[in-house]
Amino acid sequence: MSPAPNHDNQKLVDRLTALVGAEIVHGDAVALESYSRDATPLFHGLPEVVVTPRSTQEVVEIVKFAASTKTPIIARGAGSNLCAATVPLNGGIVLSMNKMNKILEVDRAQMLAVVQPGVTNQILDETVAKEGLMFVPDPGSKNVSTIGGNVATSAGGLRGLKYGTTKNYILGLEVVTGTGEIVRTGSRMVKDVAGYDLTRLFVGSEGTLGIFTEITTILNPRPRAAKYGVAYFTDLAAASNAVDQVVRAGILPATMEFLDNSCILAVEEFAHLGLDTQAGALLLFGDDGEPDFIDAAVDKMAQIAAEVSGSRGVTLAADTAAADALLYARRCSLPALARLGTLSILEDISVPRPIMSDAVKGINEIGEKNQVLIGTFGHAGDGNLHPTIVVDKNDERAVHGAEKALKEIFEMALALGGTITGEHGVGSAKLPYLTARLGEGQMQLQRGIKSVFDPAGILNPGRLGS
Repeated sequence: MSPAPNHDNQKLVDRLTALVGAEIVHGDAVALESYSRDATPLFHGLPEVVVTPRSTQEVVEIVKFAASTKTPIIARGAGSNLCAATVPLNGGIVLSMNKMNKILEVDRAQMLAVVQPGVTNQILDETVAKEGLMFVPDPGSKNVSTIGGNVATSAGGLRGLKYGTTKNYILGLEVVTGTGEIVRTGSRMVKDVAGYDLTRLFVGSEGTLGIFTEITTILNPRPRAAKYGVAYFTDLAAASNAVDQVVRAGILPATMEFLDNSCILAVEEFAHLGLDTQAGALLLFGDDGEPDFIDAAVDKMAQIAAEVSGSRGVTLAADTAAADALLYARRCSLPALARLGTLSILEDISVPRPIMSDAVKGINEIGEKNQVLIGTFGHAGDGNLHPTIVVDKNDERAVHGAEKALKEIFEMALALGGTITGEHGVGSAKLPYLTARLGEGQMQLQRGIKSVFDPAGILNPGRLGS
């Protein structure tokens, strides 16, 4: 995408400086360029100013100013999203929430935490671990991604099948709407059905309905043990068959991840983990909980994987170091693939689990047709696939082939009864395909909902509800 035109931003900088102070208002070229992109390739847009609020009241003042002047405002955490949800394509104000990064409370008795949006996923989990608790959502970028960003995109991760995703772990929110009103949703109770579930409405709204300033999260007891294994198969159909049999056996694993052959080759070249590079598919499986229970569950998964047609072998991790190596094989899939070209586009579709292998076969055919390399990895337990296209960004033919391939992948996912995004959000990258997924009726409802919370249309305009 082309960058937004340069604006004369000094007047805006001066007015915001007078409103909230010079120390949190940034209008220099370095700051503007730093916030002109997120983790999504091909999208770039310069903001007019960057503001880093320290309190809910400062957010209120900034939003009221933006509403009165019809200035776009884009709330942003780490910018690790993969759908161009935080690129300021319309200029305006980027509201970086990273200074609001306090853990306000950890309640062991009620198993909840109250945090500001700039707290990272990993810091929260490490903090509550001291109380024997766990913050469950674990996106691939958990070491840098913020809780506010997790909530805005309803981030997923490796534990989705057994534990669910971010939307399952948010009890309540403090939100500043597009009018500058402070709204508190939900409560501190797991059971509370008083009124519309506004908390769930805000989760996944990508900053289009309000700006999160405080988040109340559910915590789980920390598992006492975990056990992992890896299985290799001749092809993904065999791996998919193993996954289906595991679930049919009544097992909901904490981890059930797969890599196709392109990913296996890339990861082995990158990390030298001793993977079976002749395998058509790799399945990483594991569970956590009480030691006796997980031993039985993981052993059963290993037995199933070894007995399906097309199995090439199963290995259980002997210790924590071996388990960490297996998890690393999955988590490093993206950087490993990215080394194969100068432009990597990680996508995110979900299809019904029993036809996951059909989807991967379709992705491979799309890659061959458009003459681009596509490596696919993902969450086998819930049918969430991450096809990753790798090309030379200076090769116009290859970039055009990548764009065609993306369109065809989304169309294929919908044709298979799936969706265009399982956990990465819509943003700008997938907005052109949203109507095909939802239909015009739902699109109109979403526009109506946005108009209630953001009547001036200033919150992340041009995205959901616009």
